[in-house]
Amino acid sequence: MALVAGVDTSTQSCKVVIRDAATGALVREGSARHPDGTEVDPQAWWAALQEAAAAAGGLDDVEAVSVGGQQHGMVCLDETGAVVRPALLWNDTRSAAAADNLVSEAGPDGARYWADTTGTVPVASITAAKLRWLAENEPDNAARTAAVCLPHDWLSWRLAGHGPGSGAEGLAALATDRSDASGTGYWSPATGRYLPEVLEQTLGHVPVLPRVLGPLEAGGRTPAGALIGPGAGDNAAAALGVAAGVGDVVVSVGTSGTVFAVTADRTADASGLVAGFADATGHFLPLTATLNAARVLDATAALLGVDLPGLTRLALGAPAGAGGLILVPYFEGERTPNLPEATGSLHGITLANYTPSNLARAAMEGVACSLADGLAAVTALGIEARRVILVGGAARSEALQQAVSSVFGLPVTVPQPGEYVADGAARQAAAVLTGEWPAWHDGASAVVSAAPAPSVLARYRQAAGNPTLPALR
Repeated sequence: MALVAGVDTSTQSCKVVIRDAATGALVREGSARHPDGTEVDPQAWWAALQEAAAAAGGLDDVEAVSVGGQQHGMVCLDETGAVVRPALLWNDTRSAAAADNLVSEAGPDGARYWADTTGTVPVASITAAKLRWLAENEPDNAARTAAVCLPHDWLSWRLAGHGPGSGAEGLAALATDRSDASGTGYWSPATGRYLPEVLEQTLGHVPVLPRVLGPLEAGGRTPAGALIGPGAGDNAAAALGVAAGVGDVVVSVGTSGTVFAVTADRTADASGLVAGFADATGHFLPLTATLNAARVLDATAALLGVDLPGLTRLALGAPAGAGGLILVPYFEGERTPNLPEATGSLHGITLANYTPSNLARAAMEGVACSLADGLAAVTALGIEARRVILVGGAARSEALQQAVSSVFGLPVTVPQPGEYVADGAARQAAAVLTGEWPAWHDGASAVVSAAPAPSVLARYRQAAGNPTLPALR
């Protein structure tokens, strides 16, 4: 039996799954926590990967491994291969002004320029904006930066035996994939090439950049001889994990919320709401993201003195619409719409509706409405949602499943709980090993269909001050 490993290096933790390359059967797994914060020493990711791999029984007997990772994170290396400064993560918003400047400097139609050139209008999360922030605020560190990579690139590089002291030869071994490269702001999904002019405009010079691998191209081997797959951004890996195909829309509710579709053609949205990413198979992955998702539910549960199952039970005891109570979940700023300085708010409070059950329901519906804004932005590009797949840790909540279905006005497919990003990375590792995508058996999925509640989304948008967002189609 040939074994493959999939790694999910997310914002909060590292997960490792070991699967049978032929059948996809889970053999063993392990996990480890990541430190909190929006700025992290990458060494913490490496330590967590080693801990998670050890908990999964080690990687010495696997024949291929791939890493799915949080997108956009800025990892800067000096000429020796040492990390220059702690990595800035996707959810670090200090680069918001830098992103705005990149758009304005491109001229009166700057948003259209960026959408057509890179697929993405700069926002605080993308790597290019973070490099601009670095050059403006830490010029010495910018000058020391000889190479720039992303979290999954760096971990794949470490798995290949490289690290501090590797020098120029080691930096030349850096590799990434098209899904993660497409989230940097300095790689073009249209041409498949880096954009040196963007690096000059942001970092001030063109550093060594990871080679962009094809979907089934190996990026090297571990010291034990296992092939290292190209890896993927976390959303592209999750799409692999649920076997999403062209026409599917995946809604992921984790630390952040994401709504992304698998399409045959690339997109370019000058509004900036939809990022025109590539996927891990050769297709494209137009995506919207929210900064606030599961942590809104966690915070509400903590306030009410319950856990997530308890919050679900409370929410199921309230009617759709939460008696008029509306929670706008912009707890940590927001990305869709792009409001990095926004805060959350609670609307429509009365003595009659201010109950734990209604507050729990309002939290579920607030997250669902925020995700619905993302879906509306995607469908406004002419993309048809043939199937909606709901994934992520919070997707296990029956109350959230119902809220998403009612707010979207669509049935929602909920796969069996799993580590979708790690599973997708393992599936890619199997494909690299065999030369073709494996037809692993997927567990039975539930289909949730709740009564449509368009008035909930309308009231939410009014409360959030976003009545001009695209209509949900």
